[in-house]
Amino acid sequence: MAPTEAITLVVQPRGKPVKKLPPDTTAALTDSTAELYKRLAAATGLSVHRLRLAKGSDGSVIPNSSKIPISETGLRQRSNITVKDLGPQIAWRTVFLVEYAGPLLIHPLVYYLRDYIYPTPSLAPSALPEPTALQKLSLILVVLHFAKREFETLFVHRFSSATMPAFNIFKNSAHYWLLSGLNLAYFAYGPSKTEAAPWFTYLALALYTVGELGNFNAHLILKGLRPAHDPTARGIPRGFGFGWVTCPNYFFEVISWVAIWLVNAAISKTSAVSTAVFVIVAAAQMGAWAAKKERRYRKEFGAEYRRKKFVMLPGIF
Repeated sequence: MAPTEAITLVVQPRGKPVKKLPPDTTAALTDSTAELYKRLAAATGLSVHRLRLAKGSDGSVIPNSSKIPISETGLRQRSNITVKDLGPQIAWRTVFLVEYAGPLLIHPLVYYLRDYIYPTPSLAPSALPEPTALQKLSLILVVLHFAKREFETLFVHRFSSATMPAFNIFKNSAHYWLLSGLNLAYFAYGPSKTEAAPWFTYLALALYTVGELGNFNAHLILKGLRPAHDPTARGIPRGFGFGWVTCPNYFFEVISWVAIWLVNAAISKTSAVSTAVFVIVAAAQMGAWAAKKERRYRKEFGAEYRRKKFVMLPGIF
């Protein structure tokens, strides 16, 4: 069959019926898979990001790529393809912005409204002790951390997937709005008289600075692997931290939060526990992502990739 020859593909829904889905479609073997997605999206009136195409023969997903011709997918004349409607989608960038906005708003609100949040029978709201230097420091560190994340979302991150299921924004946001937002803020800014020695503050600030700058540098390196015109491009990251672990951005993220935990642990025992819960949950999730990325690097780049023994924490995990 000549590579320019047009073929007819049998189209079937996968799962729930897809309105206006044609029974078949025609495409040239030289067409990209992205053109196939666009053709079926136009026919159904749905966004290309809502559709997932797969080969009927083995169920393998047909990628939505402008670089992969249909001839390389194994599809031939009268091949079956299935179309799944993934449901309403939302842009990944929007999801990140909404997630990080939670703690960015909640911490200042709790801090400045503490007179109304923590009154006790023996204390009028106006008699609540002033925030300690450690509480002020905790607020600054948390706000700077999430402000940096918002900045990176707008100007640094390049997303390989354009969208995600819209409903997931509630699940994803709960982690930040509740666990790192209300949970951390409520226990960090209550009545406290604890003050830390200067060396302790300097230690926390040093760790925080290393963590934030190391994390930002890792994100810049990852950005360099994906040119603006092709955010789906993949490459092997190299540079500071990437020789130690698979995902140094997660490693430095943990360092930043250990610094915040040190500050909150000095404020109160309850603040220490609430911060530790968030750090442990976040580290466990990042560890799972890092392990998955290591497996993907090994599969995708083979012998070209130098395998890492530790995926997130040097010498530990």
